[in-house]
Amino acid sequence: MVVALVGGFGSGCSIREAICGSGQYPVAAVASYTGRACVSDGEPPPSGFVRFPQGKEPKQVGDKWDRYWAEHRLDGQGRELA
Repeated sequence: MVVALVGGFGSGCSIREAICGSGQYPVAAVASYTGRACVSDGEPPPSGFVRFPQGKEPKQVGDKWDRYWAEHRLDGQGRELA
């Protein structure tokens, strides 16, 4: 994981941890609440993993989509399971 500094130095700065490093994208383990990996851009997800739906990819630890996918799962085609 990569740590990115947001804001300036001094009071009010915060550190946000990226889900994946530069040149990578996050993938979810099929039917899992917690299984994730990072894949190099241009490479397909490994067997047993799928891309997050477009626009719903977690970017930083604790962001809206990171929290959302901790309670939702995806099937083998990347569709949300009920």
